[in-house]
Amino acid sequence: MAGIYIHIPYCRQKCHYCNFFSVASSKLLPEVLDSICQEAIKQKHYLKGVPIDSVYFGGGTPSLINSSLLKRVMETLHAKFTINSGAEITLEANPDDISPIVLNDWKQMGINRLSIGIQSFRDEDLHYLNRVHNGSRAKECIDMALQAGFRNLTIDLIYGIPTLTDHAWETNIETALKAGIQHISAYSLTVEPRTALDVMIRKGKYAPVDEAQSIRHFEILMKMMEGNGFLHYEISNFCLPGYFAKHNTAYWQREPYLGLGPSAHSFNGNSRQWNVSGIAEYIKSISENSFPFESEQLSNEQLYNEYVMTGLRTMWGCNSEVINRQFGETCHSEFINRIQKFIESDLVIESNHIYKLTLSGKLMADGIAADLFVA
Repeated sequence: MAGIYIHIPYCRQKCHYCNFFSVASSKLLPEVLDSICQEAIKQKHYLKGVPIDSVYFGGGTPSLINSSLLKRVMETLHAKFTINSGAEITLEANPDDISPIVLNDWKQMGINRLSIGIQSFRDEDLHYLNRVHNGSRAKECIDMALQAGFRNLTIDLIYGIPTLTDHAWETNIETALKAGIQHISAYSLTVEPRTALDVMIRKGKYAPVDEAQSIRHFEILMKMMEGNGFLHYEISNFCLPGYFAKHNTAYWQREPYLGLGPSAHSFNGNSRQWNVSGIAEYIKSISENSFPFESEQLSNEQLYNEYVMTGLRTMWGCNSEVINRQFGETCHSEFINRIQKFIESDLVIESNHIYKLTLSGKLMADGIAADLFVA
C-alpha cells in the first residue's frame, strides 16, 4: 500500500490562522502544475512499483485550479504509477469553488472523495477566521456534492474559536451530522507564531483562544460523534464504519508515500524528504533536472518515536510486541516502563499488548506520546 500527495500552494486568500506553505496569488500556477508532472516522472521509482491506494490533492486550495490542469496531473500519475482501481482519490475543496460544473469535471477525472473546508456553518466564526465563504454557502456546497453523486465526503470543522459558544458548537456538529456526510475532521484552533491571527491577538484586535473552551468543545465533539455512530479512529478524525480516510490512515500507519509539489513531504519507511518551500525555487530545480528536496535518514529511535506518536493517536493504539520486534528490546523496555504511570492514571488502557488512550487520555495525547519518546 502506498500513497501520493500533491501540494497545490495557491489560495484565494490566506486564512488568519494558517501557517501552511501557500500564497494568495495565481502567479506561476501553470508552471507549478507542469513542474509537478515533471517531478512525478522523475520520482516514479521512489515507491518501488508498489501499487497506489490513495492520491490526495492538498494545499493550499486545489479546488481553485482549472480542471484541465488537474486532469493533466491525474493523467501523468496514471501513466507513471499503478493506481489501483479502488484507489481513494481526494481533492481538498473550499465551498466557494464548488459548482455543478466543476463537480462533474472532478468526477470525470476520477476524483471520488472531497474534503471540504467548511470550518463553521456560522458567519461570525467564518469572519473571525477570514474565510471567503459564508454559512449558507457551507450548507449549499454539501448538497451540491451529494446531488452530483459524491458518496464519500469529509468536512473540516474548527472548534475553540472565541466567537463559538458551547451551544453554537453543538449546533455546528448537529448541522454536519444532518448534512449526510460520512467523515468529519475537527481541529482545535491554534495560534501559530507569525500568522495574521497571532499578530491581531497580540495587538488586542481579536479575542484570544481559551484553552478551557477548546477542551470543552473537544469533549462535546467526542460525545456527540459517538452518539451518532461515528468511530473516533484518530484524535481529530471521525467516520462512519467503512469510511476511514485511506490516505491519512496510511500516514498514521507509516505506509510509504510520495509528496509532489513545493514543500511536499515523502516517506519510504526509512527516510523522509521534503521539497523546497518556494515556488520559484521549486520550478527552477525541476527545470534544471535536479531534485528540489532535502532528506533525512531516520534512526531506529526516530522510527520508534514516530510509531508511538502516530499509533497512540488512533483507535488501533500501540502494540508492544510490534515495538519489541521492529525497534528492539531497549525501546520495548522504555515503552513498558514509561507507560505504566499513564495506565495508573486512567489515561491509557492495555489489552493483549495493545495500548490505547482513554477519553481523558485523548485530551493529553501529544504530552503522553512525548513522554514515551527515547533520545
